[in-house]
Amino acid sequence: MAGPALMLVGMLMFSLNDAMGKWLVASYSVGQVLLIRSVAALVILAPFLWKAGLKPILSAEKPRMQAARVFFSTFEVFAFYYAVISLPLADVMTYWLAAPIYVAAASPFLLGERVGWRRWTAIAIGFAGVLIALNPSRAMFTPPAIVSILGTLAFAFMMISGRSLRGTPDRTLVFFQLSGALVAGLVVAPFDWRPLGEPGDVALMLLLGVVAMSAHMLVNRALKISDAATVAPLQYTLLLWAILFGWLFFGDLPKPAMLAGAALIVGSGLFIFFREQQLKRRKAA
Repeated sequence: MAGPALMLVGMLMFSLNDAMGKWLVASYSVGQVLLIRSVAALVILAPFLWKAGLKPILSAEKPRMQAARVFFSTFEVFAFYYAVISLPLADVMTYWLAAPIYVAAASPFLLGERVGWRRWTAIAIGFAGVLIALNPSRAMFTPPAIVSILGTLAFAFMMISGRSLRGTPDRTLVFFQLSGALVAGLVVAPFDWRPLGEPGDVALMLLLGVVAMSAHMLVNRALKISDAATVAPLQYTLLLWAILFGWLFFGDLPKPAMLAGAALIVGSGLFIFFREQQLKRRKAA
């Protein structure tokens, strides 16, 4: 039970990270929040990097792919915090949970993987869920909605690049990811630096980095001690936490179209995942 328990706690930590980020970007710039968050997270990661030494970082495989992953991960986190400024937390999380569907759709063209008719059907249903969640209207062409779609596409490409970097240690990938956010924050934050108000706000930004780093470590540990088929589907509990925290902290309740779209996205995503696991077992046999 250790793996599922760690994954569930990790998803809770990620959801807290998202809710705290939404709270903070209402008063401070996205670059400002990311800068302080990244510093705190790197401080937490430093002992693990020190123990492993610099060799895994300096000799990381496929430098160009590493750079591409850093770009996508940095854009993705900026897009997420920009989107939650004006959109409900559950809405933004629904868009992000569609990323595995995009990965499945792009894998035949970018990774040379074969996708059968069952998964293509699930992909089509997932895309329909995204359209329903967007509730096509003029509102879907607003900057937050457009940035949400671009952000979830960046998240999908980050996942695809991660498949090509399986030989890179998790802590190295996280270090590159946090470093990219730190550099982006250093560049962007000075253009929209807002005076830090209450001391509690700074503490919350630092805590944001600790929570994000803890979430990464919990999820990575869960995937190492348990089978992926057991723990990976638990990532969809993010949506439940997003609905709960959105209601508790911001008074947001998802609309029926959003819930219907989310159901299709989650259902198709789970089907794609379990189908991939089934094919892997057949291939291994």
